Amino acid sequence: MNNILMKNTRFPLKALIIGACVASGTVFAKTLNLPQNLIAFNSYEGEKLLIESQSRQDFFPLSMQFITQNNQAYCGVASIVMVLNGLQIPAPETPEYSPHRVFTQENFFSNEATRKVLAPEVVSRMGMTLEQIGQFLASYNVKPKVYHAADTSLEDFRKQASENLKQPGNFVLVNYLRKEIGQEKGGHISPLAAYNQQSDRFLIMDVSRYKYPPVWVKTADLWKAMATPDSTSGKTRGFVFVSRN
Repeated sequence: MNNILMKNTRFPLKALIIGACVASGTVFAKTLNLPQNLIAFNSYEGEKLLIESQSRQDFFPLSMQFITQNNQAYCGVASIVMVLNGLQIPAPETPEYSPHRVFTQENFFSNEATRKVLAPEVVSRMGMTLEQIGQFLASYNVKPKVYHAADTSLEDFRKQASENLKQPGNFVLVNYLRKEIGQEKGGHISPLAAYNQQSDRFLIMDVSRYKYPPVWVKTADLWKAMATPDSTSGKTRGFVFVSRN
């Protein structure tokens, strides 16, 4: 759908999110309240930010693959599964969907190279670090570029991520500390779906759909949340660019 048509009709983009929820079997009617610095995607202002965005190539493929993390430590697994399906990487066998193949959180660890990064029971307890996100992605023969916040800058992140979101066939995952953007409370991982230049906000497709909706966050706030130290790795959090190999 072109920009002119979208601007002249109040196209219900949030219906895509609701449709994705229905397709995956669960719709969450109530989430936690958002602080004033965040804008919920499922609001008129949130939809308007997407319609006016020039960097939204990732929104539609991610919305088609949008899932909820299976447990409170599986945000990384859910995010990677969305990206692998969005990139149309050959998936493992999925008995419940046979003969069709698709990445799920249940078959994600069926790859021997993936299990060597971390065992699923460890991820279920502790989640994963930024570097481990890259290692998990590489185990499925995709090309990750891992950036710790301490090794780059706010300006570089804004420029690179917004440009990435203009291009099809690649994605951005962010690893950030929730409390720095006013949410509850620890480290989290989710994909970015769009960037709105006028408001200088990124759209986070939050995979903990039982807790928060997708939100528009100011770039400076997201950067501050990524520039926090991860106690497991001893390094700052950050972001990962993902593309086909």
